[in-house]
Amino acid sequence: MAKQDLLTIIRERMPELSKGQKQIANYILAHYEKAAYMTASKLGSLVGVSESTVVRFAIELGFDGYPELQRSLQDLIRTKLTSFQRIEVANNLIGEGDMLEKVLNSDAERIRHTLDLVDREAFHTAIDKILSAHRIYIIGVRSSASLASFLSQNFQMIFDNVQFVQTTSGSEMFERIMRIGPGDVMIALSFPRYSKRTINAVEYAREAGANIIAITDSPLSPIAQYADQLLTAQSDMVSFVDSLVAPLSLINAMIAAVSMKKQEELDVLFRRLENIWDEYDVYDKAHG
Repeated sequence: MAKQDLLTIIRERMPELSKGQKQIANYILAHYEKAAYMTASKLGSLVGVSESTVVRFAIELGFDGYPELQRSLQDLIRTKLTSFQRIEVANNLIGEGDMLEKVLNSDAERIRHTLDLVDREAFHTAIDKILSAHRIYIIGVRSSASLASFLSQNFQMIFDNVQFVQTTSGSEMFERIMRIGPGDVMIALSFPRYSKRTINAVEYAREAGANIIAITDSPLSPIAQYADQLLTAQSDMVSFVDSLVAPLSLINAMIAAVSMKKQEELDVLFRRLENIWDEYDVYDKAHG
């Protein structure tokens, strides 16, 4: 279906819906954060309609079925909920019990899901674009800043043309990327809640002719529309923040893929670095 706010679509379609479907629509508009994690049967029971009515409601909105509507609702809540609302929803999802086991198992499932869905062709094309880039710009702010920093630190060991776009304001950001253009690559990382600064940077870079590699959670992400290569990695609510284990695993794969392509060059580089680290006593040798 078209990329549009799901709640807006529901409001616009309301006059066309049957009585039972309107009951579903009204509940979702009022309690979308709860409906996002209900089965079709439970949602129908709650509003007083059959499970089949819920399924027909999803199809009426343009979805293939209820699971697709549910995923759209889950995407919606992760971008619209405030921090305290996210805590409440996450606590309801996780529930009681062994928190360590639940969160780690959930993270493992996110990595498996990411592996199933990531676009292999886009991944390999992104690696080729990075290797041939004139300049590599890396940007990620707020919740994505740690990911961008990790990628930048490792890429700066491999390349001499990496610019980590660290910003405290929109004007400063544009000063950092104003020379971007054809032949350059921007790697943009953005996960809910999406930062407007990243969206603006990606839009600017795309208009300037740079190749955009977007690392984000969904094809519905606001930076996805600007991407030449879209790499999605699943994240989900743990508390007021999202789990970024799967995105970090995807970044590790990018670093490993680039390193393999530049193996001979890096062998020479890291032998020199090891000598420098030894000479200036950078690492604690006693504890390996």
